[in-house]
Amino acid sequence: MYSDPRVLVVALTDGRIEALCRGLDSLGWRTMTARSGGAAIAALSDFKLEAAIIDADHPEAAALPEALRLAAGARRLPVVSIGSATAEDGVDLAMAEPPHPTQLGLRLEQLVRAAITEEEFRLRRQTLALHGAALDAGEPDPRPLRILIAGAPDHRFIGLSNTLTQAGAEIVAAPTPYTAFDYLHESAFDAAVLWGAPDHAPALSIASGMKRNTRLYHIPLALYLRSEGEINLGELYNRGFSEVAAASTPEPDIAARVLALAHTHRRHLAIRRALEGARGSGVMDPTTGLFTPTLFASHLGRVADAATARRRPLSICVLKVSETEPLTHARKGGWLDRAMPQIGAMVSRLVRVEDTAARLAPEVFALALPATPGPAARLAAERIAAVIGCTAFDAGAERSPFVVEFRVGIAELKPGESAAAVLERASADLHAARAA
Repeated sequence: MYSDPRVLVVALTDGRIEALCRGLDSLGWRTMTARSGGAAIAALSDFKLEAAIIDADHPEAAALPEALRLAAGARRLPVVSIGSATAEDGVDLAMAEPPHPTQLGLRLEQLVRAAITEEEFRLRRQTLALHGAALDAGEPDPRPLRILIAGAPDHRFIGLSNTLTQAGAEIVAAPTPYTAFDYLHESAFDAAVLWGAPDHAPALSIASGMKRNTRLYHIPLALYLRSEGEINLGELYNRGFSEVAAASTPEPDIAARVLALAHTHRRHLAIRRALEGARGSGVMDPTTGLFTPTLFASHLGRVADAATARRRPLSICVLKVSETEPLTHARKGGWLDRAMPQIGAMVSRLVRVEDTAARLAPEVFALALPATPGPAARLAAERIAAVIGCTAFDAGAERSPFVVEFRVGIAELKPGESAAAVLERASADLHAARAA
């Protein structure tokens, strides 16, 4: 049984994009192809498409980005151009040659999540404004981009560094993985470029270390191959690289791709900081920094309306502290109350930036997960409960530390359903799970 298409491809012929589409299909990014602008616009009306890919040789290529965005309506549609090294107006990502499917699948995931985050950012500003709180505009830091270049000196690597510097970026060079990590831990970077040794071991070591660090995890990584040879691109992209450039790639091309990654990363950081800044707005729960019941109800109505207008799924999760004997003793001594600020902070860190976390009652939390179907929301909520359940909280000098377990309830918004109704169903699911 085929799933609904997720990616709209606009191409006059299959020559450039056929292999790429097959690869995306195999990765779960099912594609559908339109030969004309009119057919593409009709497809956006008929299907819940998440992104668009345009063959730069299409005769309507210049006008298509704007036309597709208008056809998508309230839903922000990321647009990728294949066959052009320069991102024109309305294009989120331009690639001169068809990329490896795994690479584009990862970039599509990033672009779609970024689009959802921007949608949520606008909604949250509206909600907070209604409650007398202002949210920062989310403007990126205007200072020059900072890019780390790690690897032994080489004329091509030095050429790339010079090209990035000429483009206005601030470059920091690290000759070894050790110095690279020193720099990464000392200051912030917008992207990192790793110079591949013959066996790629130093670059893979840096990439692996960064992906195990929550602060460094989201910094985009590019690998510049030292020589032509047999490499497993799928493995490299799954290791966390956002970009892999062949040894024959000219320095200006790889520089443009790295700068695009860095600009996108800085924009995402600005939105994340703005959203997180709402915690100090004075309208949040004072103990946990999460949404209050009143604020959550107000925002959930707006999020539900937006999900319907954008034809995106929306799921609600309710997490309630379970009744256990250790928790009964922790409540009596006030130790559970003392743990609540840490638990709230953990909930806040464990959700995505576009998710809304609230404290509905002293021991009840709720999550609104945009663009997330029910099964995926349950996995997310159970993961959050499992992580918190691995943390030991102080129960006083004469008792062993206690752990906090949660019961989880989930509901996905149905067509025509109100925000209050879906929240009620999630609560009912919580009690059904207890009965089971």
